[in-house]
Amino acid sequence: MSLTPDVSVVIPTFKRPDLVLRAVHSVLAQTVTAIEVIVVIDGPDPATVAALTAIPDGRLRLVSLPGKGGAPNARNVGIREARAPWTALLDDDDEWLPTKLEVQLELARRSPIALPVVASRLLNRTPRAELIMPRRLPADGEPLSEYFTVRRGLFHGEGFIQTSTIMAPTELLRRVPFTVGLRRMQELDWALRATAGGESGLLIAPEPLVVWHTDEDRPRISGESPFPQQLQWLERIRPLLTRRAYAALTMSVICSMAATTRSPRIFFSLLAQARRHGDPRAVDYLTYLQIWLIPPQLRRTLRDALLGRGRASRRTAAVVADEVRL
Repeated sequence: MSLTPDVSVVIPTFKRPDLVLRAVHSVLAQTVTAIEVIVVIDGPDPATVAALTAIPDGRLRLVSLPGKGGAPNARNVGIREARAPWTALLDDDDEWLPTKLEVQLELARRSPIALPVVASRLLNRTPRAELIMPRRLPADGEPLSEYFTVRRGLFHGEGFIQTSTIMAPTELLRRVPFTVGLRRMQELDWALRATAGGESGLLIAPEPLVVWHTDEDRPRISGESPFPQQLQWLERIRPLLTRRAYAALTMSVICSMAATTRSPRIFFSLLAQARRHGDPRAVDYLTYLQIWLIPPQLRRTLRDALLGRGRASRRTAAVVADEVRL
């Protein structure tokens, strides 16, 4: 390994040794070899330490934290430890395809942006289906807040960014750290803040380079977030959102958290807030109503049917992933 690696890779984990081993091996198999892999263990976890220290690769480094601080804090710790000019992030239950870093470094090299945030499409793999996301890339001149949040269909969005796809200058990640304590929408929060200045912008590789494992029966390290906390977060980031984006985010993602309360008062107050600070369209009203009225399991079934996420889509996604590996 060179004295200064080209890319530092930060992986937060806690008590999931089998999953983090899969993630680490996918990084060590990258076609870019001048890397360091920093696994931040978020609290006392002897099993994970033992599993990782058995890997005979000097590029792997462990940082053990004395107590749990959450995934955003663990990422920030790993980023402070990074020695490379670029840092890439990976969740412990996801994995990369072998050319992920190679494609992103080349995309960054050709970009005129001073501090580019480089993401990619991914293969979203669940127990029920597979789907390539995001469905589309940002249009020229499209505000990123609208790209990430505005829906064109009732059961899905088209723009998207996920933590395991992100590679960015280490300088930018240190200047704009992840929000500690935020347990949902961490990548959206970070991407909006990181690209708010004139020096930065978003690039997305058009091919899927990450496998995003979303096992719906397994808790993720980020956990679940109570609705009031996310509502406070929404108000903090409101200056970074267009009115169109604010309405879309409030009436879809925030709404899906609020709907579990089944509270008529929250139903009307959240709707009023979306109208006061946002510019909702017909699709937003329809999205809002279906989230409140249709049970989550039935919504997932309808979404899968509309998106064609059955056995045929699983085979199609697998073929695409195989083509990327070749």
